[in-house]
Amino acid sequence: MRVVVQRVKSAAVHVGGKQIAGMDKGLLILLGIEVGDSQDDIQYLVHKIARMRIFSDKNGKMNLSLQDLLQARCLVVSQFTLFGSLKRGQRPSFERAAPPEFARMMVEMFVLALEKETNTRVDQGQFGADMQVALINDGPVTLVLDSFIKDL
Repeated sequence: MRVVVQRVKSAAVHVGGKQIAGMDKGLLILLGIEVGDSQDDIQYLVHKIARMRIFSDKNGKMNLSLQDLLQARCLVVSQFTLFGSLKRGQRPSFERAAPPEFARMMVEMFVLALEKETNTRVDQGQFGADMQVALINDGPVTLVLDSFIKDL
């Protein structure tokens, strides 16, 4: 399981020209599910994300986590292309990306676990849809976490 976490001032997801999710200050999380991912992968990433000290304190230092903020929210967007590979040729291969039925279930479990862990509202994009994601990155602060490569 792989995530790209972006600290944002705002983020929104549009499908078919209509906004289906949006938020102000918080984290935009692009989530990729890999073949073989499990509940352990969800728990590892949710634990990390909830405790990442990437929000500024009153002195401007990155010292606060989602758990420390009352107004912060999360927006999770499923993105199978996080497991795209260009090792052979120019067209990406998505062999490592989980099948849609499994990935959809894992995304739902991830969202529920993140809400529970952070006591924060977590919105999400529309699984499998052609989404347009707009954001104002704050900092910018962007981190990549992978439950398989734990030191990434």
